Amino acid sequence: MTESTLSLPSGDWPTLEPGWVWLCGAGPGDPGLLTLHAINALRQADVIVYDALVGQEILSWAPEGTELVYAGKRGGKPSAKQADISLQLVDLARAGKRVLRLKGGDPFVFGRGGEEAQTLIQHGVPVRIVPGISAGIGGLAYAGIPVTHRDVNQSVSFVTGHDQTGGPTGSLDWEALSRASGVLVIYMGMKHAPTIRDGLLKAGRPADEPVAVVSQATLPEQRVLETTLDAMVEDIANAGLEPPAIICVGRAVLMRQVLDWQALMRGEAPRNLDPLGRGKPAEQGG
Repeated sequence: MTESTLSLPSGDWPTLEPGWVWLCGAGPGDPGLLTLHAINALRQADVIVYDALVGQEILSWAPEGTELVYAGKRGGKPSAKQADISLQLVDLARAGKRVLRLKGGDPFVFGRGGEEAQTLIQHGVPVRIVPGISAGIGGLAYAGIPVTHRDVNQSVSFVTGHDQTGGPTGSLDWEALSRASGVLVIYMGMKHAPTIRDGLLKAGRPADEPVAVVSQATLPEQRVLETTLDAMVEDIANAGLEPPAIICVGRAVLMRQVLDWQALMRGEAPRNLDPLGRGKPAEQGG
């Protein structure tokens, strides 16, 4: 992509100064979901420290000569230690570099951005935070699933499927979550899907509750599995889905039957115009 293609609208855009680190969210995958502030940072950075979920197309938008440093962390695979990543950002900034820390999704949503920003500030390095579209919202929207719908839920909970060690999250109170939220959005839960299923069933969620698993969200390789809580583990295995993926639990998943806009773009008809069984047009409120 050429420099002219990346030109920003006229305005007073901030300058990425030497010795600064900008922590930017790259969104859930589709390069078009990058924010203008993130593009502005890409154009100015001397060095980009990027995560595993940041696509090569986005990195290719950086000017020629920009240093690219991989700092991906993937479950079950050799990864850099978080402390080393954070301190590397400090060292790059102290060397007078203009540093862009580019993270998948939003840096403050299960992205360890808070830890990195705190480390930088504790070491006297100035930072700017640039939010990004989180996969738990944007990825589900690409699948045609609204995380909130007034006929389904007045609250939504975002949880992580594993703890700091990579094991199942033992601190989650599934009963409290089940009572409080009609819709649960679970990040990084594929590896521990049996534990998640068992915890929710034990907490009283219906065995036939709709579940969607969105793999490679927003990318051309996106795959969406629609299943139920009791069948999700077997169906995930049979479908051959692999992380990264988002798991959504709740009746909002049913809305994909009418809101699968990518299928509509392919000329397919909606599967069900009234998946929640309201019995009246959508424009007529509850």
